[in-house]
Amino acid sequence: MPRQTAGRLKTHPPPAPTDKENEMTPREILTAGPVVPVIAIDDPQTAVGLAQALLDGGIRVLEITLRTPAAVETIRRIKREVPAAVVGAGTVINAAQLKAVTEAGAMFAISPGINTPFAQAAAAADIPVIPGVSGAGELMLALEYGFDTVKLFPAEAVGGIKMLKALHGPFPQVRFCPTGGIVPAAAPDYLAQPNVLCVGGSWLTPAQLVAEQNWRAITELAEQSARLKPAPHR
Repeated sequence: MPRQTAGRLKTHPPPAPTDKENEMTPREILTAGPVVPVIAIDDPQTAVGLAQALLDGGIRVLEITLRTPAAVETIRRIKREVPAAVVGAGTVINAAQLKAVTEAGAMFAISPGINTPFAQAAAAADIPVIPGVSGAGELMLALEYGFDTVKLFPAEAVGGIKMLKALHGPFPQVRFCPTGGIVPAAAPDYLAQPNVLCVGGSWLTPAQLVAEQNWRAITELAEQSARLKPAPHR
């Protein structure tokens, strides 16, 4: 059945560990930093510079959304040329996309929602999957397939912190990455919740700064976000 767990997978050197043996769990991915940048890339030529700028600012986990035709190539380039980054795919909505991003080198996948066919594909995937939920019903489906680390989406539209507090009672074992409509000023309040590991946000990669390849400004935004502090009891 499902292979997603909160624990760490073992490695066995020698020989050199494989990608599979070094695979991070969903919770390890989401606790690598307080913010996961939600990135839409139009030009894959900017991918490496952008990834390095975020990394220089202390942001290691990068979610490249499948909202543009350049997304898969962007993942491939970052994986190859910025090995210190933990690059994954966002807006993954079906098994075919999950297969494509896995083949491109994505280290994880995030979906905006969940249904039974996607849950089945995600449970059998070769990379960690963090499904999206918007309420208790979808969360129950995620748990049925072994997913206790999920994305709350669209966070602000479905109640934000009030929703997280409401879900914490019946689902104390679940941890969230709320994403959607969250602005920097609201991030600390989200991160203070006991069931929140990190937040997702697009404010780290403004389209104009990316188009201008203003990597210094993006590094500064990353530095500001990296200083945010999640709840210590997460």
